Amino acid sequence: MTQVNHETVDVLLVGAGIMSATLAVLLKELDPTLKLEIAELRSSGAIESSNPWNNAGTGHAGLCELNYTPQAADGSVDIKKAVQINTQFEVSKQFWSYLCGKSAFGSPKNFINPVPHLSFVRGEKDVVFLKTRHAALTQHHAFASMEYTEDKAAMAEWMPLMMQGRDANERIAATRSLNGTDVNFGALTNQLLQYLAQQGGTTVSYSQKVTGLKRTADGWSAEVKNTKSGEQREIKAKFVFLGAGGGALPLLQMSGIPEGKGFGGFPVSGQWLRCDNPEVVKQHQAKVYSQAEVGAPPMSVPHLDTRVVDGKTSLLFGPYAGFTTKFLKYGSFLDLPLSVRPSNIGPMLAVARDNFDLTRYLIKEVLQSPEQRLESLRKFYPNLNPADWRLEIAGQRVQIIKKDAKKGGILQFGTELVAAEDGTIAALLGASPGASVTVSIMLNLIERCFAAQAGSDAWAAKLKEIFPAREKVLEEDAALYRSVSEQSDKALQLA
Repeated sequence: MTQVNHETVDVLLVGAGIMSATLAVLLKELDPTLKLEIAELRSSGAIESSNPWNNAGTGHAGLCELNYTPQAADGSVDIKKAVQINTQFEVSKQFWSYLCGKSAFGSPKNFINPVPHLSFVRGEKDVVFLKTRHAALTQHHAFASMEYTEDKAAMAEWMPLMMQGRDANERIAATRSLNGTDVNFGALTNQLLQYLAQQGGTTVSYSQKVTGLKRTADGWSAEVKNTKSGEQREIKAKFVFLGAGGGALPLLQMSGIPEGKGFGGFPVSGQWLRCDNPEVVKQHQAKVYSQAEVGAPPMSVPHLDTRVVDGKTSLLFGPYAGFTTKFLKYGSFLDLPLSVRPSNIGPMLAVARDNFDLTRYLIKEVLQSPEQRLESLRKFYPNLNPADWRLEIAGQRVQIIKKDAKKGGILQFGTELVAAEDGTIAALLGASPGASVTVSIMLNLIERCFAAQAGSDAWAAKLKEIFPAREKVLEEDAALYRSVSEQSDKALQLA
């Protein structure tokens, strides 16, 4: 009979990605006496969605992503979501700035670099949209410095690689924000984990598979198996966070909490074209986003990106979406079928019925030839040399399926925090812009699941020290927004 070791912690976090690492560091800053463990299935941290080649690395701030500013039937543009995401990213920057003020944390240059964010459109209809969007955004202080142009000479300065060989009569326009960033979320995650490892009462363990979750009188009991040695453990925790990316849904279902019932997952895979040729790379210092094709999911908005990973600069183009039944890049093809439950089969069938065009689009993407992928890139970079580009497999994204009173079920893009009513367990579901706004999401979790502590004088004072201004204040106070943003940029060596 296998001997089971019994351990007790205050907080158990499942998954060693950006979400768990952020929450763990936040909690330890608020209460250094907490005993916590991060249990990761893989052999190291940031293997899945947090890995720099598994995401776009865009410091999502609403500067260039056109899907964050939808256009109404009357032609007006709604900027609410862009403003919300922008201020959430500013909150993330405040947290990273605070940590970079500690000698044990390391340099911000390892994970964040200044890269202009551009939006680029083609054709009369989209040019009108971009101009309207720019006019609406620049009314708000967060976007006041955004530039707009239809002048091809200006665009040749902003994005020279994209203008070479382009039809002189083509109707195009662009906006530029010089305060954009490229973030290596893998490097950031590992800096957070290394910083955690230096704190007392903290364990980060790898090759750990959670095989069971059940309630106890004062929290949860998790059955954990070491996938290399076969060793079994029981970890008792007062609070459990399921931050395992696409793996969070099966764990949420395992918990059996009523708040998790009805949720399903729609997995979307991704691929990039990557260029490391320094002669090409040096001609494009920007992240340039355009409009998604009709029927494409928001995560498939095409963009040509400067990426800085481990001190080396590359270009990424994509993403090319695809369909798979895996919930994780290194997951199982049985992930989707095994996630079907009586409580979510209705919403999942409703989504399948209502999103047939999306499914057909994803299958078409999977079946694309190399030449078809290059043809998409040529719309951005007419003079490309195919020899400069190679295919890179991106991470998995599991979009949320949830119950809907009218439709039976809806497909939701973005992230959702699902917590038990008693605040002893929470899971994060969904995808982009997740990593960029992790800090805001985790602060929301703390306010929901650690409400009593968060309301205490000690925690309130510490939160005020870390975060000079939260999202709502940043949205409304232009002078404070500029002041706090400038301080963060200086601390992060962006200015």
